Amino acid sequence: MKKILLPLGFAALLHLAGPARGQALPRSDYPIRAVSFTRVQLADNFWLPRLKTNTEVTIPASFQRCEATNRVKNFEMAAARTGKFATIFPFDDTDIYKTIEGASYSLRLYPDEQLDQYLDALIAKVAAAQEPDGYLYTARTIDPAHPHAWAGPERWVKERELSHELYNAGHLYEAAVAHYEATGKRSLLTIALQNADLVCAVFGPGKRNVAPGHEIVEMGLVKLYRVTGEAKYLTTAKFFLDQRGQYDGYDPQSPDPWRNGSYWQDDKPVVAQREAEGHAVRAEYLYSAMADVAALTGNQALLLAVDSIWQNMVSRKMYVTGGTGAVPGGERFGANYELPNTTAYNETCAAVANVYWNQRMFQLHGDAKYVDVLEKVLYNGLISGVGLDGKSFFYSNAMQIRSSTSFPQTEPQRAGWFDCSCCPTNLARLMPSLPGYVYAQNGRDVYANLFISGTTNLMVNRTAVRIIQQNNYPWEGQLKFTVSPASPTDFNLLVRLPGWAQDEAIPSDLYRFAAPAQANISVSINSRPVSYVTRRGYAVLSRKWRPGDVVEVLLPMEVRQVVASSQVPADQGKIALQRGPLVYCAEWKDNGGKASNLIVPAVTTFAARWQPDMLNGIMQLTAPVPAVQIDAANYSISTTRQTLTAIPYYAWANRGKGEMTVWFPQHLTDVELISRRPAEVTVGK
Repeated sequence: MKKILLPLGFAALLHLAGPARGQALPRSDYPIRAVSFTRVQLADNFWLPRLKTNTEVTIPASFQRCEATNRVKNFEMAAARTGKFATIFPFDDTDIYKTIEGASYSLRLYPDEQLDQYLDALIAKVAAAQEPDGYLYTARTIDPAHPHAWAGPERWVKERELSHELYNAGHLYEAAVAHYEATGKRSLLTIALQNADLVCAVFGPGKRNVAPGHEIVEMGLVKLYRVTGEAKYLTTAKFFLDQRGQYDGYDPQSPDPWRNGSYWQDDKPVVAQREAEGHAVRAEYLYSAMADVAALTGNQALLLAVDSIWQNMVSRKMYVTGGTGAVPGGERFGANYELPNTTAYNETCAAVANVYWNQRMFQLHGDAKYVDVLEKVLYNGLISGVGLDGKSFFYSNAMQIRSSTSFPQTEPQRAGWFDCSCCPTNLARLMPSLPGYVYAQNGRDVYANLFISGTTNLMVNRTAVRIIQQNNYPWEGQLKFTVSPASPTDFNLLVRLPGWAQDEAIPSDLYRFAAPAQANISVSINSRPVSYVTRRGYAVLSRKWRPGDVVEVLLPMEVRQVVASSQVPADQGKIALQRGPLVYCAEWKDNGGKASNLIVPAVTTFAARWQPDMLNGIMQLTAPVPAVQIDAANYSISTTRQTLTAIPYYAWANRGKGEMTVWFPQHLTDVELISRRPAEVTVGK
């Protein structure tokens, strides 16, 4: 029977069959819907150039590297059913899927016939690699008698640990929906649906049970459900959630996260989980799926769990840049308040997953705090993962780089590709989807979430409404919204009042501003200041809007010092710098070759200056501060005054390799002596 394809979101109005007893699940969905990326056109000085670079550099480079590293060849060999798997990991297929997803979004921003044709040809290779029953996994199909060592001798037998068969499937589904939504073509969607039908036939009550080792298939199945209205995709997504915590092969008493199941978020049922734990990317994909299923089924136990996990992450396990996953071993969340700087991991993929998760939390609750976190990640810990050239990347995102080898640390410089290149391709797919995060709607409530210049067209009260947003954010705080309904109409425009503009560094006590702000937010309509009510972090502007009405919002752009909770050992006696949504760092290039010797007393006042020719244009911060100086010849240490120059954290490591720090000591209380080899020290005669 031919599947009926529905507009995204429409399928949620259908009755669904319950996965366990066949009972009808309640009609439910996210109360708030994002305004589709297809209805938002950006005209922004900060993000639009990045999206253009993603289209012109990142995506072509990603496809070229997929070709050069034999990821495409794997599909060609799978189609021929001959050869030897030619890459390292069985999940390498997903780099192609993710880049197709990004290219699909990009086609809506920048139509490109040549790219469109390339996608068609690449999708044909994917189709040829698919087995007749829908199975698609090149690491086995190329040579079923000798599959990848992680795959196991038969389908699915290693899914819980290593095979990534369902992980591959999840990224296929996400790419297929993006391609269908962006182009209207069914070629990749047909492949995805055939695979998903197989997955639904294999897994479920009375069939094969497993908690997917690397989550994302759950999110992908939900997207297929929205496109087709077929309840089996949603019920299978929920089935996979329900399998977590059911495996008796773990040792719950072991502190080893691999032995006790917490690495895979499999140590307890999802409805009983209350902390962000294990591999951060897997976890945040899982939490996104929990939000999806909670919204679509009305499952209150899932909702309670995902709310509790979010609160744990934001109040105990997130860096000031929005980065998550502190522990390099297993790319994991650490213990509560375990947020070291010299060994911070902060995988770029975790930043991508965190954006997905916080968007869903906002759609569940309509609270600006989720968008505050999403914004923090976007402007700091996410775009730090890609160089300004669009083709050099960080897998992990450090908080401090020191020149001494006595300090273990993560990557000090960017790379063009990795053996495990999940992060570059994840960025390639996230960036062009950004227009879909700017606005959202719930009936007559229209939310302005991100401050990115551009135009959106939507329907409110059956009336066409155009909103034009103009600003120079994140450098300046003047926001302008021109609201033009086709005819006068009543609705609420809800403008997010960022927590950082209201003395809230983060929606918890994990970080706070050291001193109160000197200015307040102001709002005017048609040049007249207005009072307004607030709702969950939004200014609710309720009126009969007429064509050409102008809303202006002024956000104070002060340089703020940020301090961490006393529970965070790594940041005691230190401050970080923030201006608007941007966290700043000091880099060797601007500070005499070092960054680890700078002290920022509490009374320090910073000046902000626009530097159009620096790092593609940045607002630079400067202040005179004490700096520790070493006179190696005379074996002496002293402090001197020098100018500290700080740049946005996202821009570091674009000018070579050297020291960098986000956190600065406020006082000089101790000196740690580190001795290098004599040959490295220049001694005076």
